[in-house]
Amino acid sequence: MATEPTVFDRLGLLSPHRALTGLSHRQRGLAGIGMLMAITAIALLAPLLAPHDPLRPAGPPQLPPGQDGFLLGTDGIGRDVLSRVLDGWRASWFAALAVIASGLCLGGMVGLVAGSAGGLVDGLLMRLTDGFLALPAPVLAIAIVAALGPGFVHTLLGVAIVWWPFYARIVRGEVRALAVRPHVEAARLAGVGRLRLAWRHLLPGAVPAMVVTASLDVGNLVITLALLSFLGLGQPAPAAELGADAARNLSFLLQGWWIPVTPGVAILVMAMAANIAGDGIRHLFEDR
Repeated sequence: MATEPTVFDRLGLLSPHRALTGLSHRQRGLAGIGMLMAITAIALLAPLLAPHDPLRPAGPPQLPPGQDGFLLGTDGIGRDVLSRVLDGWRASWFAALAVIASGLCLGGMVGLVAGSAGGLVDGLLMRLTDGFLALPAPVLAIAIVAALGPGFVHTLLGVAIVWWPFYARIVRGEVRALAVRPHVEAARLAGVGRLRLAWRHLLPGAVPAMVVTASLDVGNLVITLALLSFLGLGQPAPAAELGADAARNLSFLLQGWWIPVTPGVAILVMAMAANIAGDGIRHLFEDR
């Protein structure tokens, strides 16, 4: 059965999926790690790469891309769009990594305790996790940020509160599967304590699943944080934030399309690159 040609096929281009499909699992994993490093390098070097101050006017308002040395033009008050995109890229990327780290720590700890303890403790922790999972995550995050007030820290806290249950479920499942493995049974028969058994024999086996899930979640988090900023729940103006910049400049869509479109394209590129990188890292762990 013939498949419908994709946009890449019509344009005669090689899609990212096909490019990764032609590589071995190890090559995909290395490509994914390299892509994550490239995104992180851009975020780290954003202050050096930005040609102008992202918060101050640097030229005439609504200057089209490519004119007077402004590669992506200027916004409605003359600020360099490229500088604001780089600064917003930096904020979005490290915000996503911060939420991932908090989710891994809290969710991983809950899942490890539930999976290794079992019984009543497992039941109570999983019912708590199910309670969070039963609520719509975006709506709950918006409610938390609205209650605490707009702000960068509040946005991160609101998203982190709704994100940890996914990792708790994954780690708990991995730990329960590892608990019946021969090496864990041997350690238990040798008199290894519960704490040492969980830390030295169960948690390391759950790390690959945690890393793969986290790498695939980065793209989703970038979009979620951009959505909250788009709704006005991120940093207040004049801070450079991709979602907020796209929302604030929608009025320029007809006369200065590059002002709201460029931050949206940056969000798309970052999310796609993170998803492709996560897919490559997943293949690397599958090969192992």
